[in-house]
Amino acid sequence: MIIGGKLFAAGTALYLGLGIVYWVMSGDVIGTSLLALTGGLAFLIAFYALFTSRRVGALPEDNDYALISDADTDYGFFSPHSWWPFVIGASTFVFILGFVFARWMMVVGLFALMMAIYGLVFEYYRGEFVK
Repeated sequence: MIIGGKLFAAGTALYLGLGIVYWVMSGDVIGTSLLALTGGLAFLIAFYALFTSRRVGALPEDNDYALISDADTDYGFFSPHSWWPFVIGASTFVFILGFVFARWMMVVGLFALMMAIYGLVFEYYRGEFVK
């Protein structure tokens, strides 16, 4: 986390420096404020990562001589063949199209989105349960 925090701190300095140079050279307020806000967001992430790394301590990623086997390999379970994320994306697309074309599409998209989220959450809770 220390390396990531330092990278985001460098990004903070980069974006704020670019914002100052952009403001001096162009005088554009909107672009300057966007660069300043980007630097602020990078600062938030850098502060969190560096603050958390002080509490957690050094991780294997921070050690130059660490092996791959030193890292924790348990990242959780991810379904290798699930179609539900695609259905969630398609139903979100229909819901957003409802803002443009018709309100009834919003209702259909919202219903499909709720069913797709239900399907994703309960994907592995179907069939016979063995105790």
